[in-house]
Amino acid sequence: MELDSIECVPSLDLTDEDEIHHHHHLHHFPSVSKPHTTTTTNNNNSNSNSNTVASAIHTTSVHELLECPVCTNSMYPPIHQCHNGHTLCSTCKTRVQNRCPTCRQELGDIRCLALEKVAESLELPCKYMSLGCPEIFPYYSKLKHETLCNFRPYSCPYAGSECAIVGDIPFLVAHLRDDHKVDMHSGCTFNHRYVKSNPREVENATWMLTVFHCFGQYFCLHFEAFQLGMAPVYMAFLRFMGDEAEARNYSYSLEVGGNGRKLIWEGTPRSIRDSHRKVRDSHDGLIIQRNMALFFSGGDRKELKLRVTGRIWKEQQNPEGGACIPNLCS
Repeated sequence: MELDSIECVPSLDLTDEDEIHHHHHLHHFPSVSKPHTTTTTNNNNSNSNSNTVASAIHTTSVHELLECPVCTNSMYPPIHQCHNGHTLCSTCKTRVQNRCPTCRQELGDIRCLALEKVAESLELPCKYMSLGCPEIFPYYSKLKHETLCNFRPYSCPYAGSECAIVGDIPFLVAHLRDDHKVDMHSGCTFNHRYVKSNPREVENATWMLTVFHCFGQYFCLHFEAFQLGMAPVYMAFLRFMGDEAEARNYSYSLEVGGNGRKLIWEGTPRSIRDSHRKVRDSHDGLIIQRNMALFFSGGDRKELKLRVTGRIWKEQQNPEGGACIPNLCS
């Protein structure tokens, strides 16, 4: 997908427009190193310091035995070994052409059942413990939990450059501002105009991300062109910088129009846990066919000048009736 940047003039009020132009602008960022997993062991016998230390050392050493020497990830069944007893995970077995990376002997199809049994007896903390997760799991349940852990880092929500940066929300906000140079806005209403010359020559394009700060949270506004079946379309949608459960506390609307006509979309922002592509491919947003967008743009319909307005509000629980009532941003 072609990536495009924007030039945005901040609005002083809702009647002013942020005009967003279409340019080629691509960022490349190095991937971050894999975070280390910190392993701790609790011992219930507080009267014996020596037993506590011995237990911690034992668990740590067993955990090291369960570390694949090739990828350094924890090994899960099937755990393979060579004739000399060197182990590695099933994923790396194919990567080393069936040769032991330690002694270069042929691996064959020998399972290390003893190590698999030892793993069953272990209980380890979540690898996101340093980010706040307090949970401890049996070895074989730990991996499943970590794929869904609410404390796991978020991926960068920037679209178009396949950015590999991960982190918590404050880190990603700073990263988007400083590295991707996105537009940062405060307030719960917006009024942008997306501009593109020769729009019929571009089938796939992504405009620069816009980030809004309101209700103490951050929201990402996406706008792009792509093919929906055989039809060229534009799509605008909002993502929430937080988990899905938090995202459901908010709603937003998008409106586009011109020449006496308009389209309105209302929905719930999707969490950035869902990738940009997943949200786009689910069509969860305001979709405008290109011919309609050019009609809204006016003139000779040879240039896209599409004004998109919108607002974000927080749903509040009515203490009397139990129904949700909107809390509009002042």
